[in-house]
Amino acid sequence: MTLLLHLADFNERRWADGFAAALPGMRVVTRADAYDPDEIDYIFIWKPASDAFAGLNRLKAILSLGAGVDALLRNPSRPAGVPIVRFMDEDLTQRMSDYIVANVSMHQRLATRFKRDQAARRWSQLYPAPAWDTTVGIMGLGKLGLDAIARLQALSYRLRGWSRSDKQIEGVEVFVGQVAFDDFLSGTDILVNLLPLTAETQGILNYDTFSRLRRDGVDGWGPVIVNAGRGGHQREADIVRALEDGTLKAASLDVFEVEPLPQTSPLWEMDNVFITPHIAAASSERTGVAYFSRVIRDFEAGLPLPNVVDQQRGY
Repeated sequence: MTLLLHLADFNERRWADGFAAALPGMRVVTRADAYDPDEIDYIFIWKPASDAFAGLNRLKAILSLGAGVDALLRNPSRPAGVPIVRFMDEDLTQRMSDYIVANVSMHQRLATRFKRDQAARRWSQLYPAPAWDTTVGIMGLGKLGLDAIARLQALSYRLRGWSRSDKQIEGVEVFVGQVAFDDFLSGTDILVNLLPLTAETQGILNYDTFSRLRRDGVDGWGPVIVNAGRGGHQREADIVRALEDGTLKAASLDVFEVEPLPQTSPLWEMDNVFITPHIAAASSERTGVAYFSRVIRDFEAGLPLPNVVDQQRGY
């Protein structure tokens, strides 16, 4: 058996050494090594090149380092019918929830307002609303969304969720489908995006969406967005416009339409934007190797693959 690593932005050799130690008897190769494409059984991949799957005619599974698989589904060389396994474990989920909780709490405590006061050396005692007077709307109620909800519930935030299919979540008002989208937005103070990127969700974070968020909150408050989903969910020109004219008070962005975020982007200059370089749920080498080594061992032993992508739905 042979495992091929195709990892943009990562040290492929270090990951290969980890897999080789975890999978004795399996050959592990990187793109820099000599190998016969017909010998590749599995490919472990992140940010695939357009020809990433060329000649890989006997693949058993595609193993995605990321939870999002939109780039894989669009790849022109991807062989039809080969299952795609997403990376989804407790470590990744915890990291995402850490990011969501930190940014929601920061905005609930009016961090942008006090950041500006500090820059102006202005002492102005505006008291933020408590968590139980703040409504957080989560778009996407998969494993990541549900874990974020559980963490935010423990802090007493009011919570609502929006998804494609109905979910029953204790203490959470759930809105389903496009027909309920406006109602979902109209009661949301902090909008958190954890949706998969599909044709239906492309560009969903746009000016029209922002204009429908609740804007009758307490003094100093206003709609906020937190995007830890995919860059394709947002229209950055609309975010800039909304932040400039007050339609949005603030934003936390971990993903972007083009990555790295171009130096010319006006987002860099805005003091009501918090930018992180796509690290909200950065995949750990240790846990990634452990997770996918177990996936391969179990599958070779006849067990089913976990977290298989529905390629029709896109997640």
